[in-house]
Amino acid sequence: MSTTARAQKAPDTRGPVRKLLTSFGFQILAALVLGVAAGLIGRQLGATAENPNGLSATLDTIGNSYVTLLRAAVVPLIFTAIVASISNLRRVQNAARLAGQTILWFAITAFIAVIIGIVLGLVIQPGNRAGEGLETGEPYTVGTWWNFLLGLIPQNFLGLTVSTSPGEADGTFSSSVGFNILQVIVVAAVIGIAALKAGKKAEPFLVFTESLLKVIQRVLWWIIRIAPLGTFGLIGSAVIKYGWEKLASLGWFAAAVYIGLALVLFVVYPILVRTHGLSIKQYFSGVWPAVQLAFVSRSSIGTLPLTERVTERNLGVPRSYASFAVPLGATTKMDGCAAIYPAIAAIFVAQFFGIELNFVQYLLIVIVSVVGSAATAGTTGAVVMLTLTLSTLGLPLEGVGLLLAIDPILDMGRTAVNVAGQALIPTIVAKREGILNEELYNAPREGLPFADDSGDDEAPEADAASDKEPVSAR
Repeated sequence: MSTTARAQKAPDTRGPVRKLLTSFGFQILAALVLGVAAGLIGRQLGATAENPNGLSATLDTIGNSYVTLLRAAVVPLIFTAIVASISNLRRVQNAARLAGQTILWFAITAFIAVIIGIVLGLVIQPGNRAGEGLETGEPYTVGTWWNFLLGLIPQNFLGLTVSTSPGEADGTFSSSVGFNILQVIVVAAVIGIAALKAGKKAEPFLVFTESLLKVIQRVLWWIIRIAPLGTFGLIGSAVIKYGWEKLASLGWFAAAVYIGLALVLFVVYPILVRTHGLSIKQYFSGVWPAVQLAFVSRSSIGTLPLTERVTERNLGVPRSYASFAVPLGATTKMDGCAAIYPAIAAIFVAQFFGIELNFVQYLLIVIVSVVGSAATAGTTGAVVMLTLTLSTLGLPLEGVGLLLAIDPILDMGRTAVNVAGQALIPTIVAKREGILNEELYNAPREGLPFADDSGDDEAPEADAASDKEPVSAR
C-alpha cells in the first residue's frame, strides 16, 4: 500500500490568541470550567434536583437539548455506517483476517480491563467502606442473556418501539418512540451482507448509502461544533443535581472506578501503543478530541463520527478499514462500561450485602465482560451491563439502586475510556497488518479533525489509495 502525506493547505496566519480561542480542546475545557462555576452558583442560589430555579432549568435545557440532538442522529448514523462499513470490506483484501484481528484485540483489552477492575474491587473493597444513607432499589431495566438474545430479533425494519403511559397528574396518555440499537445493528448488518452478495445490482444502493452517510456525518459535524455549549449545560446541570454530597457515601466506589479507568487509559493503552512501535504522544494528541467529546456527551454512538475521523485523519488508519472497525467498536468495544465498571460494581454489591464470591463467580465476571459487551450497544449508561452481570452471578438486583446516584459522574469517565479504546484497536491492528499510514500518524496535528475544508469528504490524507486499489493485510 502506498503512503501519502497530508494534503497541502494554505499557511495558518492566525495569531496565538486566536488559535487558542478557536481550539476545540480549549473551548471544551473552558466550557467545563464555566459549567462547574455556573453549577456552583446555582447551588448557592438554592437550586437542587428537587427544587430547580431559573439558572438550573436553563442549564438543564441546554444540556438535554444537546444530547437530544446527538440521539436524533443515532438510528440513521448506525444504519448507514454499518451498511457502508460492510460494503467497504469489498475493497479490502483479507477482510476476514482484519475483522478477526479486530474482534480478538477487543477481547484482549476487555480481558485486561476486567482483571484490573476485579483487583481494584478486592484491594479497595468499596462495598465494605460504603457510607450511610444508601438505598437499594429495583433497576429500571434488567439485562439477561435470554433478553439479550431475544433483543437481537428485529420487531420491525428499524427496531422502533412505541410506549404509552398515563400521566400522573391528569391521567391522560402520552406516547414516546424509542429504538433498540441492537436490532438496528442486526438489520443494518444483514442488509449490508445481502448487498455484498447481490453484487453489481446493489452498487447504486451502496453508493446511495455512502452518500447518505456523508450527509448525516456533515450534520453531526455541525452538532459537534456546538459541543462546548452542550458541555456548559451538561456539566453545570450535573453539579447542581448531584453536587459533591452524593460522592460522600460512595467515595471509595467512585475512586475505585476512576482509578481503574485511569490505569487502562494512561497505562494499558500506552503500553500497547509503545509495544507496537508507535508514539504515545501522537496517539493521545490524535485521539484526544474524541475523548473530550465522549466525556461530555456520555455516548459512544454520539461520538462515533468524530472517533472515526480522528482514527483516519490523525492516527493514519485506512478509511476502508476504519469505516468497519470504528462503528463496530462503538457498539461492542466498552472497556469502561462493560469491563471495569461492572467488575467493580458487582464486587461492591456483593460486599455491601455480605456475600462471598467464589472463584467461579469471578470467572463469570470475566466471561460476561469479554463476551457481553454488545449488551451496552453504545448507549448512554451501563445499567444493562451491570444487571446482566449481577443476574449471571446471582447477586441481588436491588444493588443497582445503590449506585444510580452517581452514575452520570462515573459515565463520563467510562465513555471517554470506551472511545479511546475504539480508536486504539484499529490503529494497532492496522500497524500489525502493515497498512497503517505512519507518516500521517506522526504528522503534526493541525486544525479541527472535522473541519469543513475543501475536499474534506474525500479525505485524501487519510486514505488516498483506498478507493483506487485494495488494501491488503499481510
